[in-house]
Amino acid sequence: MKAVQKGFTLIELMIVVAIIGILAAIAIPAYQNYTIRAQVTEGLSLADGWKTSIAEFYAQQGTFPTSCSSTGNAAGGVMVCAGATTGKYVSSVNIGAAAGVIAITYGIQANSKINGAVLDISPGLSANNDVVWVCGKAGTPSGTSGVTADTSTVSVQYLPGSCHG
Repeated sequence: MKAVQKGFTLIELMIVVAIIGILAAIAIPAYQNYTIRAQVTEGLSLADGWKTSIAEFYAQQGTFPTSCSSTGNAAGGVMVCAGATTGKYVSSVNIGAAAGVIAITYGIQANSKINGAVLDISPGLSANNDVVWVCGKAGTPSGTSGVTADTSTVSVQYLPGSCHG
């Protein structure tokens, strides 16, 4: 009688290992981009409170704040302070260089591809004077005025869909 062959040959095992290697080479970079996008999204979530505060400041003062202040509505200041808003991947949320612009700086445990990068969220005004927010590289909605030029340094590939141009 002939013995029945059991198991796989060395060539078959090498082919399986090669296929797994190819799949891993494709999946790991895609997963890394996904995690970086999640880290960028954390900054947008942290900026929500700032949006409310700045819009309220505009409703009361008629101008956008140029700085933050912990002592009330100081000249051009808003009722939140730099460094008070941080997260796992966000080192700070602050008023940017232009009036009312929210600057989100990534750091702490952020991926090295966005560490130190800044994402701007700029305010504008609709036709009936409502505050409209424009994120990153997104285009300005029609009928909106007063949106400042974007100075974000986060790469477009890591921005969520709402921040694309």
